[in-house]
Amino acid sequence: MNRYQAFRLSFALCMITTAVNLPAPLYDALAARDGLGVGATTLAFACYVAGIMPVLLGLNGLADRVGRKPLILLALLLCLIATTLMLVAPGLWALALARFLLGIGTAFTTAIAPGYMQMLVGRHAQQTSTHYVTASTALGFGLGAAVTSIFILWAPSVTPPSFWIYLGAAGLALMMVISLPDETARSTGRTLWRLPAYPRGTLGYGVAILLAWATVGLVIAILPSTLNQHGLSAWSGFATFGVCSGGVLFQPWARKLPPRRATALGLCILPLSYGLIAWGAIEGYLAAVLAGTLGASSACYGFIYLGGLSGVLAIAKDIPNEASAGYFLMAYIGFSLPVVVTGVLVDAIGHSAALTLFGGVLLVGVSAAAWLVKRSARYAFELGHTAA
Repeated sequence: MNRYQAFRLSFALCMITTAVNLPAPLYDALAARDGLGVGATTLAFACYVAGIMPVLLGLNGLADRVGRKPLILLALLLCLIATTLMLVAPGLWALALARFLLGIGTAFTTAIAPGYMQMLVGRHAQQTSTHYVTASTALGFGLGAAVTSIFILWAPSVTPPSFWIYLGAAGLALMMVISLPDETARSTGRTLWRLPAYPRGTLGYGVAILLAWATVGLVIAILPSTLNQHGLSAWSGFATFGVCSGGVLFQPWARKLPPRRATALGLCILPLSYGLIAWGAIEGYLAAVLAGTLGASSACYGFIYLGGLSGVLAIAKDIPNEASAGYFLMAYIGFSLPVVVTGVLVDAIGHSAALTLFGGVLLVGVSAAAWLVKRSARYAFELGHTAA
């Protein structure tokens, strides 16, 4: 196994995902600078998903035509452009465009990173390659926000030094990827267009990841404005780090559990953790918020994410790519639509009522998802019994 090549790709993946939430602690300040509210902030936040969807739905086969390395390089370039845009013209319009570009880059990365890493470390090391990818990307999603929080706690600014540091680090990653080998077998005859699919028994896992990522999106996009009521918005980057990166600690445990049990455990943890986050944010208890985000991350990026994806792939053995696309489509719908609706409600009825309403819907959704997951396990048993 070539560990140096694996490190170079892991560093690049971490830099790509670091860019995604680099400006997250600044959302409330950017909205105030433009004279806009939480609803507008969540719309800018959701532009990330608008960039992801075309790639997720229509360009899944592009790597087979141009190779994997060019797409990693493209993702890094898009991250550099997005970050430069936030430095040159800080504001919600720049944030919306930057999030759109970052969505495109992240979508390409998500689609090709596991296969590329396995190519570099060797076909025999599938578990190792998966660990490298999940650890580096999960760390990146929270790292950028945490570093920005450190700088704005020291000196408040809408263009903190973390942006300049990122440009240097991402530029280094670009240089490190250029010399990586790429042995992707080119195929011009493969179709680019592959629609998501939902085989019988997979819907429960899709609903579970939708609810999980809706909670993550709310923490990233709305929590800064809630914490700002208590003068704590600069600390929101650490909440983002907790909810995005803390789940890595629980992934080894999640891998040991059957998919249904892992998902069910995550669904039990999720509403309790959200309740702690919402109460802490509304009352101004930062310790409660940070503890809640760690608990939510264990569910969102630990048990539900890995358990749900494993459950979908176990059922959809004949169409794994289409079923995976369907799973992530549900995830990104959760990452955008509920967050935007909640942001609009914050402007209309206030933080406390909006967050409480989200919690009520989350509790109902978790109950429905748990019931569907239980049924999916029964279907998986019947499917295995029929095949035998």
